[in-house]
Amino acid sequence: MIRIPHAIHDDLIDHARSGFPLEVCGILGGTDSTVSAIYRMTNTDASNEHFMMEPREQFSVVKELRAKGISILAIYHSHPESPARPSEEDIRLALTPGVSSLIVSLQDADHPVIRSYRIVEGVVTPEEIVIVKTESS
Repeated sequence: MIRIPHAIHDDLIDHARSGFPLEVCGILGGTDSTVSAIYRMTNTDASNEHFMMEPREQFSVVKELRAKGISILAIYHSHPESPARPSEEDIRLALTPGVSSLIVSLQDADHPVIRSYRIVEGVVTPEEIVIVKTESS
């Protein structure tokens, strides 16, 4: 299970919509299973079918997370025109153990869908997302 504050959930959808028709990507940081930070990353592939995070940005985010004492909980990206399920490429490139893969689907632009998965050695397991209310959301 991954717990996502309402404001970060909305930010994920906003990021996907603002990048449409290209895929967007980013990192969710937090502790235990609760997300507390979102980092929008540049998709250097500038593609509607795949993504690659800009390496300097990624390094900077990892450094900042360590300084804050929080971990990468998830890597997210959007599927502008397909369902929120991992593609073969998503499965092949899911190489970070213990990190969830979140996908924001804009297949139905009026009703975005966010799904989370654990992908370990090619095995995809759906993961529950719990939207949590915070004082500011």
